[in-house]
Amino acid sequence: MRDQTSGFFGSVDEVTERLAAVGYLASTAVATTVFLADRLGKPLLVEGPAGVGKTELAKAVARVGGARLVRLQCYEGIDESRALYEWNHAKQLLRITAGRGESWEDARTDVFGEEFLLPRPLLTAIRGEEPTVLLIDETDKADLEVEGLLLEVLSDFQVTVPELGTIAATRRPFTLLTSNATRELSEALRRRCLFLHLDFPDPELEERIVRLRVPGLDAALAASVVRVVNALRAMDLRKSPSVAETIDWARTLLALGADSLDDAVVRTSLGVILKHQEDIRRATEKLTLA
Repeated sequence: MRDQTSGFFGSVDEVTERLAAVGYLASTAVATTVFLADRLGKPLLVEGPAGVGKTELAKAVARVGGARLVRLQCYEGIDESRALYEWNHAKQLLRITAGRGESWEDARTDVFGEEFLLPRPLLTAIRGEEPTVLLIDETDKADLEVEGLLLEVLSDFQVTVPELGTIAATRRPFTLLTSNATRELSEALRRRCLFLHLDFPDPELEERIVRLRVPGLDAALAASVVRVVNALRAMDLRKSPSVAETIDWARTLLALGADSLDDAVVRTSLGVILKHQEDIRRATEKLTLA
């Protein structure tokens, strides 16, 4: 059976409107790329610095589509058994022990059946019959061997289990890969995906995001928060504040009852948006609120 695409969106404008309804404000470029990935059934590779909303985009698409979110969190050393599937060896051993006296061929047919298979995120997403969003998060942290595994999955949305054969998707998941660009991904992987570079939003969009996510915040204070955050990002910091940290800072100021940003408020709350002492020291020395 030919696999079906997810079919979450009917137009670019619909992407923008429906994502906004669940709290994700998308630029035209983001909305267009998401629409094309959905319509064409192509994986979407989203690359950019940490904290710009790459993972949140996948979560927002899942909420909009009423879909199950299946997440593969990549890390150094992740292997096929963590990403694709593994066999329940303890249960297999119990089955073999219980079947003493039967031939190995009889036992083998049984112990390599569905009952003993432990699907991991990639296989879970491919076998799903309901609407599914597959998030392959921080792909750049995985080893090259895992990239090779992804090639079959992202080309045909199928996987091969030697004992069971080839398992193909009947309903293609909306697939989003994220990368912080800590290493270069292979051209073979990139060819299989649509590409979107997601950077920090411009001040106007970030202000809208802050006001949407922190509804009790005064408009002037929201503008000041975004202005200071952008000034911090322009500094040579070890880790620039993310959009999520901008929102956290806005919530902090609201909780403190601050109605404006003065020197004392900023310096006592910098730990909300800066997470390294050398960054706090540099910001304290260079930041001006005038």
